[in-house]
Formats: sequence, structure tokens, C-alpha cells
Amino acid sequence: MSIRDWPAAERPREKLLKQGAAALSDAELLAIFLRTGVAGKSAVDLARTLLEGFGSLRALLEADQAAFSAKPGLGPAKFAQLQAVLEMSRRHLAERLTRDSALESPRAVRDYLKAMLRHEPHEVFGCLYLDTKHRVLGFEVLFRGSIDGAAVYPRQVVKRALAHNAAALILCHNHPSGNPEPSHADRVLTQRLKEALALVEVRVLDHFIIGEGEPLSMVEYGWL
Repeated sequence: MSIRDWPAAERPREKLLKQGAAALSDAELLAIFLRTGVAGKSAVDLARTLLEGFGSLRALLEADQAAFSAKPGLGPAKFAQLQAVLEMSRRHLAERLTRDSALESPRAVRDYLKAMLRHEPHEVFGCLYLDTKHRVLGFEVLFRGSIDGAAVYPRQVVKRALAHNAAALILCHNHPSGNPEPSHADRVLTQRLKEALALVEVRVLDHFIIGEGEPLSMVEYGWL
């Protein structure tokens, strides 16, 4: 049965307009993105098949072009469309951060850093640069590493903080394993960076580790 023949309240698009996007399942949201199904499958049926094949919505969203385009109903055009949607989402989160002080918008900081780093297959380290009122000046990924770690050089972090004329910053890196618990090396590095940046009067406000679920704040755990 075509989606057009479903009761209006069960059609994904109509359901979204009436109840909001949060009321839809992963398959229903993906069906709206797909717009059409394939022979013998509605858009919702195809969405369910794709989610089962990739294992999760996140895995589908983070798939590379070859893996994504190889699936029925997808292709380079859909991949380009998806990348545009994801980038718009990241830019929207960035704009939310620029409106207020980062310390007044802890949820926006977490959401933005998660969007920037969680999809990375290897460990990366970045900085969110802030002015004297803790408003965002910019974000950079400074170091990229293997699946196990990234070599981080305090001198380069200090150099980039000065280039941005930052008064404070928030450190962040991801754990591709999904476990956000900091290693001993993470905690030692954080202290080294804090001391190096203090020499040029730049404060380290927090260090977030991005894994599965909520980003871990070293400040909240008393490690900074």
C-alpha cells in the first residue's frame, strides 16, 4: 500500500506538521528525507530496511559516500543532499552559540561539540575560542590522530589561542571507542595545557570528551 493510501494521521509528513518532528520515529524521519520508495516498498519500508542494514540512524548518517550510495534508493545525489542537511545543522548549532555567552548556554556547547566531533572515525582534538565575555570567537580542530590517540602540542594550542585573541577556551576531543571516560594521559595533558595557556593569560574553562551519549565535562567531575 502506498503512503498516500494511509490514514492522514499516520503519514510521516502530515504527522510531523501536526505533532512536530520529535513525534516521528527514525524510520519516519528518514522516509521524509527519502521522499519516495522503490519498487515494492514505500518510503517508510525502505527507511526501515536501510536502518536495519546500517544498524542505526547514526551509522547511516555517518556512512561514507561509497557505502551510502551502494544501498537501494540512495545514490550520490541523496548523499550530497544529506551532507548539506548535516552541515546546515552544524551551522545552526554554531549560530546558537554566538548569540550568548558559552557559559550561559551549556547545552548549546555540548550539542555543538558533539555535532562537530562524534562522527570522526579517528581521535581529533579541537578548541572553542572565547572572548572576555565568553562569547564564541571560533572553533578549530588542531590535531588528528590514529584510532587510539592524537598527539597534542601545547605550543601550537597557545599559538592558535593568541591568533584568535582568545581570553578563554574550551578544549575538546573525541573517543572513537564511544567511552568518554578520560585516560590518565587525557588528564595529564589537560593540566599541561592549562598551565601553558595560563602563561599567556588564557583560561581553560573546560575539557569535553565526546563519545556515546552526553559529552563528559572534566570540570563537572572535578578533574580541571
